[in-house]
Amino acid sequence: MTDTMRAAVVPEPGAEFELVEREVPDPGPGEVRVAVEACGICRSDEFVVEGSYPGVSYPRVPGHEIAGTVEAVGDDVDAWEPGERVGAGWHGGHCFACEACRRGQFLQCENAEITGLSFDGGYAEYATVPAEALAAIPDDLDAVDAAPLLCAGITTYNALRNSDARAGDLVAVVGIGGLGHLGVQYAHAAGYETVAVSRSPDKEPLARDLGADHFVNAAEEEPAERLRELGGASVVLTTAPASDAVESVVGGLGTDGSVIVTGIPGEPVSVDAQQLVGTRGAVEGWGSGHARDSQDTLEFSALRDITPEIETYALDDVADAYDRMVENKARFRVVLEP
Repeated sequence: MTDTMRAAVVPEPGAEFELVEREVPDPGPGEVRVAVEACGICRSDEFVVEGSYPGVSYPRVPGHEIAGTVEAVGDDVDAWEPGERVGAGWHGGHCFACEACRRGQFLQCENAEITGLSFDGGYAEYATVPAEALAAIPDDLDAVDAAPLLCAGITTYNALRNSDARAGDLVAVVGIGGLGHLGVQYAHAAGYETVAVSRSPDKEPLARDLGADHFVNAAEEEPAERLRELGGASVVLTTAPASDAVESVVGGLGTDGSVIVTGIPGEPVSVDAQQLVGTRGAVEGWGSGHARDSQDTLEFSALRDITPEIETYALDDVADAYDRMVENKARFRVVLEP
């Protein structure tokens, strides 16, 4: 191993990426050094690039969809050994001591760290990560496929498996993009009667290939009305970050149904309380998960051959890759291969 590595750094909020040469970091106590094979580029990386997340210090290496191999472990690390394949997602570690941690709710840790925000992430050849933030990657899952599953994958998979939906229930996925194209696959693999909802009718063939039993063209018909015709949805997973997309499906819930928001709109969402009262329905949110959730996602994806649609880029092309994501031109996840 060389003494230096290449990394894509954001020097200050709003600045362009800089490709720099740095010393390879040594893992501290409780940390693991990961040789990064792939790192997904996510919409949430804008928090670092634009400086819109509180507490981020600069310069900072973004990236919270890391897939790679353990190269070295710090003191007090017994769970991981060099050579093991691992991934790290949004949740970058927890304190084990706060009230949430004492209840096992690690994602709600009062002192939680975020990969690529609290510490340097995966837009680099190496990254050091807290040992508790790592998930094992199955041998038959490529690193470039595993990386997006550590954010888009875990968010949709975890939201669905923690819902009250059961096999055979009607489950709709709104938006067939970076999150939604995985949500459709998970819904189908879980045995739900799966509905894909999109304003892009040209995505219908893809949605059906991914496992959708029904397709709703939201540009031409009311999604809520169509969901009611199908019997009412137990779950509507909204992945499109638009308030009107969320509002358009609340009326399509069946009894005790839930709209689960994973794509976060930039504006408040208005709902008809009478509709919710009438169905005992709910509008709720879901965000990613901890490392064990990531590992469950990876294992289920490998078991059912669920992979993301990706575009790959070299680290040299980080600016182009990031712009591709920001401009919504990617189909559907962008992955760096440092």
